[in-house]
Amino acid sequence: MSVRSGEADRRVAGKPWDRLWRDVNIVTFDPNIAAPYGAIKKGAIAVSGSQIAWLGKDEEVPAQLSPETEVISVGGRWMTPGLIDCHTHIVYGGSRANEFEMRLRGIDYVRIARQGGGINATVAATRDADKNVLFQQARQRITCLQQEGVTHIEIKSGYGLNILHERKMLEVAAALADSCNIGVTKTFLGAHAVPPEFQGNKNNYIASVCRQMLPTLYSEGLIDCVDVFCEHIGFDVEQTERVFQAAKALDLPIKIHAEQLSRLGATALACRYKAVSCDHLEYVNEADVIAMARAQSVAVLLPVAFYFLREQHPPPTALFRQYTVPMAIATDCNPGSSPCTSLLL
Repeated sequence: MSVRSGEADRRVAGKPWDRLWRDVNIVTFDPNIAAPYGAIKKGAIAVSGSQIAWLGKDEEVPAQLSPETEVISVGGRWMTPGLIDCHTHIVYGGSRANEFEMRLRGIDYVRIARQGGGINATVAATRDADKNVLFQQARQRITCLQQEGVTHIEIKSGYGLNILHERKMLEVAAALADSCNIGVTKTFLGAHAVPPEFQGNKNNYIASVCRQMLPTLYSEGLIDCVDVFCEHIGFDVEQTERVFQAAKALDLPIKIHAEQLSRLGATALACRYKAVSCDHLEYVNEADVIAMARAQSVAVLLPVAFYFLREQHPPPTALFRQYTVPMAIATDCNPGSSPCTSLLL
């Protein structure tokens, strides 16, 4: 919704309010309001059609209201703008609950991946699932997020790892936007892992990502953003840069899974390409944070994955604050390291 407030805007609207919430604490993020988060306590907010028609102090609500206006007393609860889950892998097939048991027995994430689990286990299940199955399962997960106030979600591909199944995932993501009445950003994560048919030949797979999958799926209107998993069990800095170059040739914004399990220099690389965000960031150092500040890149923190994998090296939030790097929190919803559909959690 767009926002209109004040007496003049009520006259411009020229029609009755459909609904008025009263006795509500409103988070406006209006920089002209001195309170934290631009908060208005004991406020009121009115809607006309799909537009916020008025907001302000409850005591300033006009005495004369249209009898057509539905009035709801909120009882002092808080109302915020819609929440955004900016990092998810919410479209996937299968389950990896067995891997949780393996971790409880002391087998770490890297060893599980090398034993045939991890991302490629989900790739196999996702390839086997048809679009309807993927759609129905993802819709249930999105419903959980919507019940907590999420109105926009980023959905990554990356469990198809060939053009047929990456297309399938991205088409499901697009269909979810229409069906669930939610904003969706479709992120191409073809460089998520090496699929079985390219085992032992990462460079050839990256060539397929850059020369075939990315330009073709972009031409079909299925890609809004590009991401890479830069890690020892993913792709190195040089391979990541090849994907970034291909994305920039199409004028697509980039994101990165960076420094989650080790420090490879992924964040510094992403900042040279003005990444929209760098995500995970458990192993970034001060130089990386300074680079993020200069690039105006957002630090996306994924705490459920951190705790679920029993990591011991948290991201340096104090440095992000020191250098005024914006921080966002997302669910990282995925079957292996963050089976979470609660942004509030």
